[in-house]
Amino acid sequence: MTPSPTAVPTVPESPDRVFLDANVLFSAAYSPGSGLHRLWELAQDGRIELLASSYVVEEARRNLTSGLQIQRLEKLLTRVRISACRARAGAAPAAEGLAQKDRPFLQAALAMDATHLLTGDIAHFGSLLGKWFEGVLVLLPGDYLSRTGKGAR
Repeated sequence: MTPSPTAVPTVPESPDRVFLDANVLFSAAYSPGSGLHRLWELAQDGRIELLASSYVVEEARRNLTSGLQIQRLEKLLTRVRISACRARAGAAPAAEGLAQKDRPFLQAALAMDATHLLTGDIAHFGSLLGKWFEGVLVLLPGDYLSRTGKGAR
């Protein structure tokens, strides 16, 4: 029996590779009931891959004030692929409106082949929100969940 000429094999969709900035990691550890935890549920289900740089992780850890928050962060990090990559600020890509000190975050997302960079830092990343930069879409976490339809359980 020959296959139907209209039959097209389905290729599984690759999961989004989502780079989390320090603000997102901090907020998820600080507020265990927040909607940010949907990202970890999606990672658990294999629908996304969570990424961060060691620099981002250290910044989040530095800003948490209680042992319980740090414990929550450590638990969250078990689902995050962490890379030691950290570009020097001068070597990071020039993104219009992005301060020199924030460019290493974008560089790390690019180095890890992220599809998305999620940030809650509107003050520093506001000019890039909703925009693509060298293949990485910069979004607020809630915007990512609503745009991709992954916010619903």
